[in-house]
Amino acid sequence: MRFGEKLRVLRKEKGLTQAELAKLAGVGLKTITNYEKGSTYPQNREVYGILARILGCDADYLHNEGDDFIAMAGQQYGYRGKKGAERLLKEVRVAFSGGEMAEEDMDEMMLAIQEAYIDAKKRNKKYTPQKYLKQQEGTK
Repeated sequence: MRFGEKLRVLRKEKGLTQAELAKLAGVGLKTITNYEKGSTYPQNREVYGILARILGCDADYLHNEGDDFIAMAGQQYGYRGKKGAERLLKEVRVAFSGGEMAEEDMDEMMLAIQEAYIDAKKRNKKYTPQKYLKQQEGTK
């Protein structure tokens, strides 16, 4: 789930309007509207923390859009696929933490890496011996 979708769901669960959330967070109504539409992301990482405190969640949950990717990898490729996806996202985040990359560019890059991971898993599955495929199907 994308940041904007998470923000909308949590805001509605708390019974807040966009205007109320904007006032509590100290940002403009248009900013919250744009976040929820997915057209912009917070440029300052502190905003994630402020929104998380108001909405009663973890800032990493709001910021991390890789949750769906990890769940999908686990569903399609089992435990090892899930762990591989988690490791990949962690390594990419570490590689770019403290960098000068814009938030939107970072999100696009993360999506591209996730797609490449899934493509590689699909291609490699063709070359997996049948006996291992049967074992994996039994453990799902």
